[in-house]
This record gives sequence, C-alpha cells and structure tokens, in this order.
Amino acid sequence: MAKKKKKAKKVLCHACKGLCCRYMALPIETPKDRGDFDDIRWYLAHKDVSVFVEDGDWYINIKNKCRHISEKDHRCRIYEKRPRICRGYKTVDCEFTSDEYDYSLHFTNDKQMEEYMKVKFDNNKSDHPINSLKKRKKKARSKK
Repeated sequence: MAKKKKKAKKVLCHACKGLCCRYMALPIETPKDRGDFDDIRWYLAHKDVSVFVEDGDWYINIKNKCRHISEKDHRCRIYEKRPRICRGYKTVDCEFTSDEYDYSLHFTNDKQMEEYMKVKFDNNKSDHPINSLKKRKKKARSKK
C-alpha cells in the first residue's frame, strides 16, 4: 500500500512584509464618562495613533515599526531571541493572509472622537458659541 504524500504547507513568511511589526495595539480601559473619552481624544491628537473597538474591547494602535525588522527583506534580525509577543503570532492570524478588520468603532483622529462625544453625550449639539447664543435668544423670546 502506497503512503499518502503530505501536502506541503505554504510558508507565508517568505512573502511577508512585516505588517505586524509596524505597529503596537494595546488594550485600554473601556471609557465610561466624558473625561475618559476626552483622554482618548488626547491620544488621537498624536501622530500615527488610532483607537479601535473590537469585540467590545478598546485598543490604542500606535504605528511605530520595530527596530529589529530588516528594511531589505522585512525579516526579523533577532528571530531566534525575539520577544514572547512575537513568538505568539501564528500565520493563521497573519495580516498578510487575513481579511479586513471588522471594528465596531475606529477613530483615526481627535476630530472624529470629538464628533462621537457630541453624539454620545450632547445629542449632537454643537459647542460652538453661535449655537449657545441662538439658544439664549430663543429662551429670552419664550419668556416674553
């Protein structure tokens, strides 16, 4: 009886561009009040920072590539002694092969968070002084 040949696994690492080595995504506490959301707005005011929500968990994403990734071939120059987090990556989760992310929320700048806060806390009311003036005039007319 002939032995079945094992199907050769495709080694994805040879085509890798080191996408996962070009940012850090760290969990942050779920914001509960306006102050917490304003703190996140501060994060988003910084270059190459975004915040996303995935499966109900909040993360800060900082684009900043690892200093050990080779510019020439995108390989890890310390692969044999790479950190534990790097060792935990599996090709099934690889960004090179995976689909687009399906974030429930994704903020890429502070203006987006500001707008989200208006909807969440102010029922989309603007903090612009002209709108405040209009409200005062409207109140004054209704008292007459």
